[in-house]
Amino acid sequence: MAGAFRHRYTSAMSGGTDRRAAWRVNLGNVIYDADTPAGRAFDLLLIAAIVLSVLAVMLDSVSGFQRRYAAPLRDLEWALTVLFTAEYLLRLVSARHPAHYARSFFGVVDLLSILPAYLALLIPGAQVLLIVRVLRLLRIFRVLKLVRYLSEARVLSRALQASLAKIVVFLAVVLTLVVLIGTLMYVVEGPSNGFTSIPTGIYWAIVTLTTVGYGDIAPRTGWGKALASLAMILGYGIIAVPTGIVTVGLTQAHAERRHEDGTSLGARECSRCGLKAHQSDARYCRRCGEALPKVPPASGTG
Repeated sequence: MAGAFRHRYTSAMSGGTDRRAAWRVNLGNVIYDADTPAGRAFDLLLIAAIVLSVLAVMLDSVSGFQRRYAAPLRDLEWALTVLFTAEYLLRLVSARHPAHYARSFFGVVDLLSILPAYLALLIPGAQVLLIVRVLRLLRIFRVLKLVRYLSEARVLSRALQASLAKIVVFLAVVLTLVVLIGTLMYVVEGPSNGFTSIPTGIYWAIVTLTTVGYGDIAPRTGWGKALASLAMILGYGIIAVPTGIVTVGLTQAHAERRHEDGTSLGARECSRCGLKAHQSDARYCRRCGEALPKVPPASGTG
């Protein structure tokens, strides 16, 4: 991610012509490049400000603390809002392609982190939405060189996408079960035992099938307890299903990544660019066109 930011926003890492003024290039190197001392210091100070802002929003929701320190908390929130607003504008000014930054994930998060403060001037209480600033802490992956963990996040995302259809079918089956069990429990127990309506029975079925078991509603008749026992047993079986679905998806996603990275069996490395992800019958590198080394013939056993 850090390399992508440098490639996109700084002239040193890009092959195209950069028409920005020198001060914009230097400013962009500080803001977007975490590999330089100035850039790293900027990011660390930014993360400290984000943490302070999130803590201020959380403390502001504590009634006793808010009554005692209302004015300092308000001043701190506005000071940080002004700071983040200036930072957002500087990012737009220093970016090589401001529209790219504005439409990116971090660009949208940066904008959403300052809008609630100004929205609170029109809608009281909207400042609570400032908690979205916690998403800005994701920049710590870039600052602390944890970008390699983002590849694992992509594997998980790919596994969830591949399992989406199966999970939807599973949830549809569970929804049908809770409606049936909740309705039966309403018929068996009735309002006299706390099951005042079918939605109440469905609520009890969801709590029971998920093994949460709040205990605010419980069956009292023999048939109700038998139905509850069946629901509890079904709950244990239901919990294992999504785990198996996602596990299969993760296995497939890891296999696909190994193939893309060239770590699967039979992969050959290009002598020019070093790319390893090639099919076993490929003759030329799919990135640079260099001729690939020939696969040695398998030695015979006879």
